[in-house]
Amino acid sequence: MVIIFPSKPSVLAGGVAAGPLEKRSIFSSYFDVLYDDERWQMKTNEQGHRQMVQEACQSAIKKLGVQNAEVDYFLGGDLVNQMTPTNFAARELAMPFIGLFSACATSVSSVIVASLLAELGAAKLALAGASSQHNAVERQFRYPVDYGAQKPQTAQWTVTAAGYALIGQHREDCPAIEAATVGKVVDYGMDDPFHMGAAMAPAAFQTIQCHLEQREQKIYHYDLILTGDLGQLGLKLLKGMFVENGVDNEELTILRDAGAEFYGQDEAFQSGASGAGCSAAVFFSYVLQQMRVGTYKHVLLVATGALLSPLSFQQGETIPCTAHAVELTMK
Repeated sequence: MVIIFPSKPSVLAGGVAAGPLEKRSIFSSYFDVLYDDERWQMKTNEQGHRQMVQEACQSAIKKLGVQNAEVDYFLGGDLVNQMTPTNFAARELAMPFIGLFSACATSVSSVIVASLLAELGAAKLALAGASSQHNAVERQFRYPVDYGAQKPQTAQWTVTAAGYALIGQHREDCPAIEAATVGKVVDYGMDDPFHMGAAMAPAAFQTIQCHLEQREQKIYHYDLILTGDLGQLGLKLLKGMFVENGVDNEELTILRDAGAEFYGQDEAFQSGASGAGCSAAVFFSYVLQQMRVGTYKHVLLVATGALLSPLSFQQGETIPCTAHAVELTMK
């Protein structure tokens, strides 16, 4: 379903905090805070995750020159045990809080809800974003890092990063949110938690195709279509789906994936990056800055999410996936 925003709410500022390995990201120069300690000098991974969320939010708030009390809503989520790090960060930020879970698609689902609040006049400012912490997520969904378990080449590396954006009323000097598509849940029968790109690619394809059709657009109408964390293999599958539907390969050069590019060509990260913080970090730093300087004027951000849980995996369920998209323009 496509949502149109007549008032064109704007992305006023973004803030990104990330961990030590994320210094190796090709996008690291765009991040606001980079820590040497993955736990943010806290006792546990989850406490460090909470601190990271707070730092990302405060970075965005500081850029806009406002106070916490001026933010009407805080919308966000993560992947850890009922979003524990985000819940505790909300306690410290002391803002009206709406927790959201779309797995790694939360970065965009939160922006959609924030834009709706702005469109309705219910919020002058809303913080929206998502985060992930490598050790905490790997321990919950796969194996504790201490096990040293070997991963196949299809696997992706969960990033330690938090990305948040301040959404508010339209401003000419900021990227405007024109429209959004809320994706359906798609399940192609994949059940391998080490091959998330293949599971999520069909959901990304369906959402992008739906958005383009309902907006009466083609891929070439955009300067950039950036998916969240399909990784190198997932991106290859997504492009193949478009080719099968008659799209020329040359058109697909503007179709990119944050997860596939996050760590460059470093083979230590297998098929690339993943995690709710992956798309959030790239969307709310690199993309916003490139739009501000005029590199991109029309962008479609598509965050993908695998909606599995430890429980569903243990019960032998397949992996349902979703993808949400938001369309940004810049004059």
